[in-house]
Amino acid sequence: MANPTSAFGWQMPTSTDLVTDLPADFETFGQAVDTSLADLKGGTTGQVLSKASNTDMDFTWVAQDDSNAIQNTIVDAKGDLIAATAADTPARLAVGANNTVLIADSAEATGLKWGGGFSTWTPSYANFTPGNGTLNFARYNKVGKLVHAEFCFTLGSTSAVTGSIIVSLPTSPKNTVPGSVSAGTSAFLDSGTAIYVGFPILSGVNVEVMAIHTGSTSAVYSPTTSTNPFTWTTGDAFSFNYTYEEA
Repeated sequence: MANPTSAFGWQMPTSTDLVTDLPADFETFGQAVDTSLADLKGGTTGQVLSKASNTDMDFTWVAQDDSNAIQNTIVDAKGDLIAATAADTPARLAVGANNTVLIADSAEATGLKWGGGFSTWTPSYANFTPGNGTLNFARYNKVGKLVHAEFCFTLGSTSAVTGSIIVSLPTSPKNTVPGSVSAGTSAFLDSGTAIYVGFPILSGVNVEVMAIHTGSTSAVYSPTTSTNPFTWTTGDAFSFNYTYEEA
């Protein structure tokens, strides 16, 4: 046998080998080839051959979806997203509810969450007794720290306005300067007669629902009373919408 001459170090018989040596020569050569090709044996249907290391002829059989690749099974519903829970750690983020938006949130496992849909809140009041009236809606949506709140209440026979109506907000605003105005409007329904307008102003962490009336030279706002902007009775209503930055 000569020194190795093949790319894989297999010892090759040569023309000068004795005839009596050829069986042993071919056995040595065949055994070397068989050993080198051992990793190609086996595998199951659908698997593919993958390098196991940088060593020549070192292979392993793996599923066609490589374990180091993002697997098809990581998602299981229309709209699912792939996010990360840590370095090199992909995870499924389930699709959000209709009309919600994707929001960054470091408190979440994936650093993301779906939000922006409307939620409800239970307001508290000052200078107003709800009685047997109807809270038509108190709802808000939040995208990041931007909050948009909507509110409407219809008075019942035992409801009463006793002063400037104050309604709590769903979350605390960043701006707490009394009397400051953010984006918002208010409306007052004199049942079956007219609708009056106004705007909400900040009162601590609440809003004060103000009415607008015509002064001597311009429109000015004034607090509600039992008779402003009209004498309140059953079926009357007041509402507001207010957009602000959350604390």
